[in-house]
Amino acid sequence: MKVHTIEIQKFKAASNNVHGQMIFKVDAIVTPKAPIEGIEPSTLITLTEANARVLMALLKTQLAEFDSKKARSRF
Repeated sequence: MKVHTIEIQKFKAASNNVHGQMIFKVDAIVTPKAPIEGIEPSTLITLTEANARVLMALLKTQLAEFDSKKARSRF
């Protein structure tokens, strides 16, 4: 497994695809990271508070789009 540090610089766009996935277009700095001995290797994603707020808004929008496409139950 390759381990990286990913620093999000800017969110550019978000969309959904037909497979139920959210796709985010971002500017990011990606650097390899050496795993620490005895600790499960993990990739880290870091972002500023401002970018975290943008991510939250994008997630809410994309989730609403998923919900709008779901079939409505009929009574």
